[in-house]
Amino acid sequence: MNDDSAVLEEAAALLNSLRGVFDGEAVDELDHALQSAAIAIADGADDELVLAAALHDLARSPLLGVADDAAHDRVAQTWLTPRFGQRVGWLAGAHVAAKRYLAATDPSYARTLSPESVATLRCQGGPAVDAARLTHPWWPDAVRLRRYDDRAKVPGAQSSAIDDVLEIARRVRVAR
Repeated sequence: MNDDSAVLEEAAALLNSLRGVFDGEAVDELDHALQSAAIAIADGADDELVLAAALHDLARSPLLGVADDAAHDRVAQTWLTPRFGQRVGWLAGAHVAAKRYLAATDPSYARTLSPESVATLRCQGGPAVDAARLTHPWWPDAVRLRRYDDRAKVPGAQSSAIDDVLEIARRVRVAR
């Protein structure tokens, strides 16, 4: 994917298509994406981590037509990697593994999950530690992304604007 403007238009279309898409949480997928980005920015995350946070659930877009929600992390990784690089794709692709890891290793973590997230955890295989990921240099940021994801489900919460996310996406593209 070499045409920056086409990639950014595609990302904008995906983000906009998330308006009104609900997965059982109190906010739609667009609000979830924009809240995730805002939380990442407030945490001092770099552009790649912010972009991965914003787009980690892009597989829920009706434009992609993904029927298997259990594979949404892999779909995100596959879509993001050629457009925004290995790290952005890997981080988005690891957010389910990070959830399973936190559920397996932090006794208080499961109590912080929304009812919908508890249900999807069961569908995603339940608590587990993927030992191969633990030594990956990006693993700590995957856990950070997971925590942004968990906090980004609050109606009316502070969020980024689509244009802000697209500006970050543009910077990531230019930096590649």
